[in-house]
Amino acid sequence: MGVLRPQRKLKPRRPRKIARNREITAPNQLLEADVKYGYVHGQKRFFFVVSILDVYDRSAIHSHIGLTATSDQVVAALGHALWKRQLLSSSQKPVIRTDNGPQFTSDTFAAACASYGLEHERIPCATPNLNAHIEAFHRILEDECLGLYEFATFEEAYLEVASFMRFYNEVRIHSAIDYLAPSEFYSKTQSNTAKLPTIRF
Repeated sequence: MGVLRPQRKLKPRRPRKIARNREITAPNQLLEADVKYGYVHGQKRFFFVVSILDVYDRSAIHSHIGLTATSDQVVAALGHALWKRQLLSSSQKPVIRTDNGPQFTSDTFAAACASYGLEHERIPCATPNLNAHIEAFHRILEDECLGLYEFATFEEAYLEVASFMRFYNEVRIHSAIDYLAPSEFYSKTQSNTAKLPTIRF
């Protein structure tokens, strides 16, 4: 009788490449990305930290800190991480592993991965253990930075988080990488003076 409104059309779900066990033998083979929330108490608003982490050397290669975390901003963070590791023109590209957040399931992120020549794999729902390194890093960020302050402004939050990122990469030692800071360990891997056993993950 024509009394019903047209039914909405479901958008086809993007095919997902499930994360699989890998053997990581050097930096720049497997990167993990995730989004962490922080809170600005003085302005009663959230902010976001998007981190790109190398599984082998534990470096937080690049982080976006902002009041939003759009797909475009996540793609920009990924591009900066690849540029810092001189991987944009490399023939050997890393795998990027993420959860199923909207930024990572977007057409924008898929197009960027294709453009960069990256293999993008996503963990199944409710399996954060498959993204364990970035989850552990964000727990450290929470315990040693975000959880210690009641930020009055976003600017204050930005400065503290950016300072922590430098401290984490350049000063804070990590037992999994021979008790070195990530940047020092990465430098040693590039000069072949440091190497870990194969990481199966």
